[in-house]
Amino acid sequence: MMKKKFLFIVIAAAFLTNARIDAQDPDFHIYLCFGQSNMEGAARIEPQDTTVDGRFLVMETLDCPNLGRVKGGWYPAIPPLCRCRTRLSPADYFGRTMVEHLPKNIRVGVINVSIGGCKIELFDKDNYQEYVSTAPGWMTGMINDYDGNPYGRLVEMAKLAQKDGVIKGILMHQGESNNGETTWPGKVRLVYENLLKDLDLQSEKVPLLAGEMVSAAEGGICADMNTIIATLPQTIPNSYVISSEGCPGTPDHLHFTSEGYRILGRRYAATMLSILGYTVNMP
Repeated sequence: MMKKKFLFIVIAAAFLTNARIDAQDPDFHIYLCFGQSNMEGAARIEPQDTTVDGRFLVMETLDCPNLGRVKGGWYPAIPPLCRCRTRLSPADYFGRTMVEHLPKNIRVGVINVSIGGCKIELFDKDNYQEYVSTAPGWMTGMINDYDGNPYGRLVEMAKLAQKDGVIKGILMHQGESNNGETTWPGKVRLVYENLLKDLDLQSEKVPLLAGEMVSAAEGGICADMNTIIATLPQTIPNSYVISSEGCPGTPDHLHFTSEGYRILGRRYAATMLSILGYTVNMP
């Protein structure tokens, strides 16, 4: 009798293990997004942005009653894709362009944890508390939305998402607050490598895509940072720089317009599609 009971337990455990494996869909491609205000989303959401292909999803990282979303759930990727009241971002048209060009059986999901105005140090898992202790008051509330640790929330949500699909890449738009710092690429590498380690990912399979600041032609006041961003592939071999040339900027010379985000998002997608082996004309 005991042997039969033990055998039943073994079979049941094996069944449950297989059920968990089957639940992870290899055709559900997940992308992590992080950075400061330009990844958070700073442009007006316009009527054309309010409908989306059902194959493009967002995992909500907070409870957002105003959107009818709860933390950790997947929803149609209608903006905002960061916090409950953020705006249009590059992640929007990244995902839209991905599903437009990928086979119909593939879904795309994004997880966006970004904080307007933050330095890259906020995502340093070992030293972020030092940065938080000196953060300005207007930023503290946003950080507290993620229980004081945006990096930790990104990893928490990513681990949850890994039960559903496969992380295929990481998108970043950050640098305005580290403008001119030649040590920035090394700091980015630290964040990237921590994400790989914490999520059991391989660098060869998970590229980092980093967007440029508003260009000099658009009057970008951090445009000089683009020369530093250009060196990122020397520090992180599997990284790619996304050009901002021709992406319209706003009068503050820091952010992009809605159309600027659409163009930039499509460029992130064109680069990722190329990495995956698809040929897409760069917008």
